[in-house]
Amino acid sequence: MHNMNQYCSEYPFFISAGLTTYYHPGINLKKIHHDSIKLYETLEAETGQAVGLHQPGSIRIASTPIRVDEMKYQMTRTHWHVTEQYLMGPEKIQELFPLLNMDKVLAGLYTPGDGHIDPYSLTMALAAGARMYGAQIYNNAPVTSLKPTSDGKWDVQTSHGTIRANRIVNTAGFWAREVGKMIGFEHPTIPVHHQYIVTATIPEVKALKKELAVIRDLEGSYYLRQERDGLLFGPYEKMEKMVLQDSWVRDGVPPGFGKELFESDLDRIMEHVEKAMEMVPVLKKADIINIVSGPITYTPDLLPMVGPHCGVRNYWTAIGFGYGIIHAGGIGKFLSEWITNGEPPYDLIECDPNRYGKWTDVPFICAKARESYGFNNVVGYPKEERFAGRPTCRTSGVYELLKDKGSMGFHAGWEQPHWFYKPGDDIGYKPSFQRTNWFGPVGRECKLVMEKVGVIDLTPFGKFIVKGKDSHKLLDRLFANTMPKVGMTNISHMLTPSGKVYAEVTITQLAPGRFLLITGSGSELHDLRWIETEVAQGGYDVDITNVTEDIGVLGIAGPNSRKVLQKLTNEDMSEAGFKFLHCKSIQLAGKPVRAIRISYTGELGWELYTDQKDLAAVYLAMMEAGKDEGIDNFGTYAMASLRLEKGFRGWGAEMNCDTNPLEAGLDYFIKLNKSADFIGKAALREIKAKGLKRKLSYIAVNTDDIDPEGNETVWHNGKVVGNTTSGAYSYSSQQSLAFAYLPLELSTLGQKVEVELLGKKYPANVIQEPLIHTEPTRTRLQKKAQSKA
Repeated sequence: MHNMNQYCSEYPFFISAGLTTYYHPGINLKKIHHDSIKLYETLEAETGQAVGLHQPGSIRIASTPIRVDEMKYQMTRTHWHVTEQYLMGPEKIQELFPLLNMDKVLAGLYTPGDGHIDPYSLTMALAAGARMYGAQIYNNAPVTSLKPTSDGKWDVQTSHGTIRANRIVNTAGFWAREVGKMIGFEHPTIPVHHQYIVTATIPEVKALKKELAVIRDLEGSYYLRQERDGLLFGPYEKMEKMVLQDSWVRDGVPPGFGKELFESDLDRIMEHVEKAMEMVPVLKKADIINIVSGPITYTPDLLPMVGPHCGVRNYWTAIGFGYGIIHAGGIGKFLSEWITNGEPPYDLIECDPNRYGKWTDVPFICAKARESYGFNNVVGYPKEERFAGRPTCRTSGVYELLKDKGSMGFHAGWEQPHWFYKPGDDIGYKPSFQRTNWFGPVGRECKLVMEKVGVIDLTPFGKFIVKGKDSHKLLDRLFANTMPKVGMTNISHMLTPSGKVYAEVTITQLAPGRFLLITGSGSELHDLRWIETEVAQGGYDVDITNVTEDIGVLGIAGPNSRKVLQKLTNEDMSEAGFKFLHCKSIQLAGKPVRAIRISYTGELGWELYTDQKDLAAVYLAMMEAGKDEGIDNFGTYAMASLRLEKGFRGWGAEMNCDTNPLEAGLDYFIKLNKSADFIGKAALREIKAKGLKRKLSYIAVNTDDIDPEGNETVWHNGKVVGNTTSGAYSYSSQQSLAFAYLPLELSTLGQKVEVELLGKKYPANVIQEPLIHTEPTRTRLQKKAQSKA
């Protein structure tokens, strides 16, 4: 490329390149992209405002074998969605983009209907459409303060007066953080400098009979599309070269900032320019007419923050969009349906604004945004981990003891061991689409728990204390199960008004009217917000305390777990003295511990809750006391395998806001005959009366060096019939297992189906669940057999 400094001032440029794509590596974010494009396709007819939508399709280029595997991986996660997507070879790719140098092109992921749109025209069309349906838009009316009212409404103060609002939605873009600060929030958003280059007319482009498909060169880390008779391409620089506008985080957006751009820096992106010229040789002779550099907003994990916010009533966010154009229409639909119906139309917890907390400080935001931008086009592996900004201030009381002993995973700011190292192991984080270095060690840990005794750090659990005059009444309204008696525990589910599973929570009644609620690490504030909303709407007299960071949790599981604990306490830990799903306050190695007899491995076990400052002492005491019993550590990968063998459902996989508890096989926990009118009760009765159309099925998959993990396509007779929800290798039976949603007619025992993994369809069949009985069930059956003998 030449004439690098040439600039055409009359040419209209915007920071957004206007890309539109159905593709997303996630699951339900594909729906957001789909809804956006479907809206944009009809906007001109609906509003009379042209939007400049081009839909030549797009191709993600694979130029290495691992990229081909990545595309096969993504294909199996797309077949059961409405979006069209195809894996194509070099010949088809060249037909869609004849200007490519095909020397390195191995394959491509083609998405019909993708393309680009004019950002300015789209904005005007959306505004015109909003006015058509009664919206009022006030320009030059900056918000100066937000004042909550006693009835949950808001006074939005502007320089032109005050607006009383039933709710507010923060969609302030670069200013989102400043708007949040008005009510005490430090939203973790940060502007990132993004550049793209626009060329003058290129003769070879002008001569084309049809528009070029948009390409995304993953190894070169850039996108490229046709712009009139030239080309437009935008790179994503590596971590060490990209630029954050971190001064805006510290000092706020400069007053009066609007359509300004940043000074461009070609040197910063030259590595990508060279790769683009190699892939698209006509660029070598092209004239540059502009290098656009402007801000785009990032969150630490690159996903937006969408939905109602915990800690304050009727405050919603739609912020942190690194790809605003493709998200705008779908997010608008998603939020409007949620606000109208009182529940999200489908599960999108990965975008929940409450996934962040006080632990997301400015250094963390900067480190993660830099990593997310620089890693924009890295290979997306299963079980991906990213390490910038870690650890946060959220570390458990045993973190220092465990941090060098195994591979850590990141869970809502916490570090939690995935698996542990032994001499001779191939250690470290080594992602793969097939079985990798953790496969053997995880089997070792499963054997440990099944035959001896293991300890796991479960501190990342979300933990709340609910107490007060109306605590029982509140929880009976929120949960479909009956409340446990004092000193007992159960598994309960919060449902949405339409009967979907909003949350799974372990509830223990510690004392009359005093309850301990335990939820998954990623659900902490997600669940707390739902509870707080019901408290406010129902006027309940309760006190709710979030004790997540105050209390540490250790799990101990295995046939020898009772022996270990009995050495450390005077409490009777026998079967008769400490029954399943019971809770007691005990002294363990001289430390106060609340022990609950439960284990998500399905083996004999307890969860031990104690003050964070005492957690290390309790851990060390157990490890010392358990030496003769073969005690050792185990991680979350082993727990996932063991829970699947026992047929345990997992929230966020087998159940979420896309599923109802009856199709998920949670009937045991749903008490439709209890007197309390729990949320979702009427809807569930209607669902039950109409009958189910699909059912969660337990399947064995005949694989080789790969295992299902969830969200894979299930086939039968050449047709897509369902999807897996989670999967793992069963080390006890030496086969792959998965849960999958299947039509009722295909859910009978022995039914044969196929599960697609990495482009290959593996035979599978529906089997009886569970594969292995839980320890309490085995004990009960053993007693029954002995009584008959």
